[in-house]
Amino acid sequence: MQIPYELILGWRYTRAGRATRRNGFISFISGVSMLGIALGVAALIIVLSVMNGFQKEVRDRMLGVVSHIEIFAPNGAALPDVARTLAEVRANSQVVGAAPFIATQALLARGEDMKGTMVRGIDPASEPDVTDLAIELKNTSLMRLIPGDFGVVLGGELARSLGVGEGDKVTLVAPSGQVTPAGVVPRLKQMTVMGTFDSGHFEYDSALVLMHMDDAARIFRLEGPTGVRLKLKDLHQAPDVAAQLARTLTGELLIRDWTRQNRTWFAAVQVEKRMMFIILTLIVAVAAFNLVSTLVMTVTDKRADIAILRTLGASPQSIMGIFVVQGAMVGVIGTFAGLALGLAVAFNIDVIVPALEQLFHASFLPKDIYLISRMPSDPQQADIMPIAIISLVLAFLATLYPSWRASRVNPAEALRYE
Repeated sequence: MQIPYELILGWRYTRAGRATRRNGFISFISGVSMLGIALGVAALIIVLSVMNGFQKEVRDRMLGVVSHIEIFAPNGAALPDVARTLAEVRANSQVVGAAPFIATQALLARGEDMKGTMVRGIDPASEPDVTDLAIELKNTSLMRLIPGDFGVVLGGELARSLGVGEGDKVTLVAPSGQVTPAGVVPRLKQMTVMGTFDSGHFEYDSALVLMHMDDAARIFRLEGPTGVRLKLKDLHQAPDVAAQLARTLTGELLIRDWTRQNRTWFAAVQVEKRMMFIILTLIVAVAAFNLVSTLVMTVTDKRADIAILRTLGASPQSIMGIFVVQGAMVGVIGTFAGLALGLAVAFNIDVIVPALEQLFHASFLPKDIYLISRMPSDPQQADIMPIAIISLVLAFLATLYPSWRASRVNPAEALRYE
């Protein structure tokens, strides 16, 4: 099979020899363009992989505390028929676990310190079916939550802010008080700290209080659970499953999946990721359009060669194809070099970052601030493929005008002074 001469000449010009000072300079500019494309592509892959890693890390830690779907009665009331609701949700093939719960808010006091908290009344036997945190505490703190003992398990940050530990007493202040001749008196209940937990998610570690569901019902004067929490086979199917349950469940119930509980945060991350993609793509675009200057200088230097090819019968389209091949080769080599570098760093960032921290004696992610001690990375094909395609397209577009100018060279004028 005969290789088209356009490819052969385009590749030869890409390797621009250094026989003359001008050729050497053209070769240098071409190498800089190639390096710029490679570094831009690598930077895009690394940054987006780290952002994906942070998003996945926060999501996994959040889902260690919250369930995939929550079903609850309006206005914080008790569910009218818990057994029927549990039976109906378990009939869905995507549901692998279900547990009743009570959710409300209260104040937790220790001496003069008082904190607003999210109180979650749970069934210690069924809670491990819906959250990873309950699985970790199954054989420790949760076993100590016995009805009538009025014990609580506190988030680690909440316990530290109140200065309490296992065995200490705290006072729970219910939001609805008792009406007396002297006015409304808040209802207080002394609770015993049975243990603490650290989920790695500050919002829950600093405000969440776990107690037995029966104790919560007595303190907050509820007739039963206020909702049911679900765990699914595939967490990404939560919005679809929530829509299915909305059509099949009996009664007026509210349904909320995990993507709606932190919608603002996830939306902010997506906007930030999109903006970073645009900004870093501009770096690739600058490097790609450096090819314009490279090809313009090449066309100027090769005017005599172009004229000879035209006199030998080469068509303007063939001349244009030669320089398109040259620019495209630079773009292809730069793009694949950037892909290799970016993926190598993204997949080994957990080794590279600790080495840099040790070298510079610095901590890039202080655990007391970020609650994440390592740099996460999650390269995704959905990000990598568009990066490669955009880089190749930009490099190809940058070749069109110089190549068109090359095809318009007049052989007679080019050879007049040769």
